[in-house]
Amino acid sequence: MGTPDFALPAFHALAATEHLVALVTQPDRPKGRKGILTPPPVKEAASDMEIPVYQPERLRKSSEVIEALSSARPDLIVVVAFGQILPQSVLKIPKYGCINVHASLLPKYRGAGPIQWALIRGEKELGVTTMLMDAGMDTGPMLLKKTVPADPTETAADLSPRLAEAGAELLLETLKQLKEGKLKAIPQNDAEASMAPLIKKEDGFVQWQMTASDIFNRWRGLFPWPGLTAFYQNTRWKMTAIALGAAQGHFGVPGEILRFSREGLEISAGEGYILLKTLQAEGKRAMTPKAYAAGHAIEIGTILQ
Repeated sequence: MGTPDFALPAFHALAATEHLVALVTQPDRPKGRKGILTPPPVKEAASDMEIPVYQPERLRKSSEVIEALSSARPDLIVVVAFGQILPQSVLKIPKYGCINVHASLLPKYRGAGPIQWALIRGEKELGVTTMLMDAGMDTGPMLLKKTVPADPTETAADLSPRLAEAGAELLLETLKQLKEGKLKAIPQNDAEASMAPLIKKEDGFVQWQMTASDIFNRWRGLFPWPGLTAFYQNTRWKMTAIALGAAQGHFGVPGEILRFSREGLEISAGEGYILLKTLQAEGKRAMTPKAYAAGHAIEIGTILQ
């Protein structure tokens, strides 16, 4: 069970080593400006493998899919970024339970956005965990973990493929130990848990009173979607590339455009300042602030909203 690009390495690893009796993924969705109906990446990967594919809108309400899975009698169900919570009627189907590959070092960052929130909160190490699933949100007992160091400038787009590959490797090791009878489940300590809820578009609006470091980490976690957004007068700017200018010190009112530099546009934060290297106005391509200023006035001292 999996849907986005993040699930592909695990899917290919399973397809190469195990007998897959079914794939469960999300329904095809409209994509792009033209709204072309597009299958999930994992479905596309399975298209030539003659694997039965099920795409329930809501698995818990799809008695036909649940019955088909039960009839397939899988020894194991593997879940990687499927996008739906499994009901008890599915959790009880496989002989050895349901194993989830989760993109965090549990019990930290339970939920739909673990990579994004780990970066937003400035974690220096991310990772993946395999766990036995229960009815809760990433609350089941842990099996194996793998740590992935994060470079201080890496974004969610940079780290997601690395974590996906690490998850596939950890999954194969988990299955190996399961077959050898060596796998031990470790209960999570709920007192150490933190949540990583689904990212929303409004999470990308800049709060300029935050420190420059926090704004920069927020940009890292929200790149490429929904991105970090600010308003210059009445024009929306998507901040497509930024850097940390200074972490400490007070340089102006939060959100104040300080000056142009060789590398971009310096903008004051609650503490320190960030360097806006490229921006994308609505309906325009991404460009440097100087290129944008060639056709639109950027007034020093203006406070971005």
